Amino acid sequence: MKTMRDALASAISSRAEEMSDFLRRLISVPTENPPGREYAACVEVIVRELERLGLEPEVIEIPHKIADQGPTHAIRCFYGNGRPTLYFHGHYDVVPAASREQFEPREKDGKLFGRGSADMKSGLVAMIHAVKALKEHNVELGGRIGLLMVPDEETGGARGSGPLARAGILGENGIGMLTPEPSSGVVWNANRGAISLRVTVKGKPAHVGLHFKGKNAFEGMITVADRLLALKREVETRATGFRISPEAARRSILLLGGECSGGSNFNVVPDRMSFTIDRRINPEEDLETEKSRLLEVFEGLGRDGIHLEWEVFQEGRSSGVAEDDPLVRALALSVEEVTGRRPEIEICPGLLEIRFYAEKGMPALAYGPGLLSVSHGPQEFVVLQDVLDCATTYALTAVRLL
Repeated sequence: MKTMRDALASAISSRAEEMSDFLRRLISVPTENPPGREYAACVEVIVRELERLGLEPEVIEIPHKIADQGPTHAIRCFYGNGRPTLYFHGHYDVVPAASREQFEPREKDGKLFGRGSADMKSGLVAMIHAVKALKEHNVELGGRIGLLMVPDEETGGARGSGPLARAGILGENGIGMLTPEPSSGVVWNANRGAISLRVTVKGKPAHVGLHFKGKNAFEGMITVADRLLALKREVETRATGFRISPEAARRSILLLGGECSGGSNFNVVPDRMSFTIDRRINPEEDLETEKSRLLEVFEGLGRDGIHLEWEVFQEGRSSGVAEDDPLVRALALSVEEVTGRRPEIEICPGLLEIRFYAEKGMPALAYGPGLLSVSHGPQEFVVLQDVLDCATTYALTAVRLL
């Protein structure tokens, strides 16, 4: 007797060619972020596909407060009846490409190459066609699925999920959320939070022969770095209780100097030096507390005569869902049924948009086609069969939960 999995997998496999074609069209739109190119063109491609599949998309203008940048848009639609909503949430922006060729999709040995193929335009294809398969089989749900596609995930969501959450649109009536990030076959049930800053130490320029008339910002930066290294040593004694391997990956993170700049010439006392700090916070830690600790270091340095300024350019909370949560169980069972293997359940090493849903009190998970290890690289690809499997997995999870 044909099972629900067989029926859904068959419906999805029968549309493998059109799913591949849709993915190619999405990859061909260079939605690089930063700065946020071609968003309107990508929205149009997605809306046309949803309408072709018999769904009813709504384009939502996203209000934001970033100067000199025009409006952005999300796409939302629903399948099913009732208020309880399981969200399939994805983003259509991609990181900048190394060359224009990355926006010319090419297929080889069952893999589709191109910027966004893994992160995460293949995920958009999977979650949309999961809903199409349920619709095609007239599957009755005790609730509904909400498809939500947003921009700006790659730069923290300030023109995407952030304002949607504040407006009460994101997660409305939600009982859970899945996002198809390239999770390498793992279910991510948690994410680290982030505080990303740029610190600028100021000095006074002078010719090397008159160095005593200047104030060396580089030497000031060394003092700042020494204080932060003391904090880093303490931070790295902490470890998360969520699963992640290897053991070294369990520790909290304070990365110094991801970007550094300053000075004007080899024979001039540098008048300013800048560097970045990236503090990644485990779910057991509190964002506001950890931010305060960083700012206390800067304020103490200021009192000691170091002239410095700082700017927070990214901030996001950590989140986590227990492994025995019904959504985790439903997704894990569905992955096993489709792929034949039980997935590992781990914390994501980075920042995820599951945090916006977690802040609203609902379970949120990431699982999608593609490998994290290639997702931002020059040879980004996705295995096309994995896109089909993800679509089937999402459809089955919705059946189990709703």
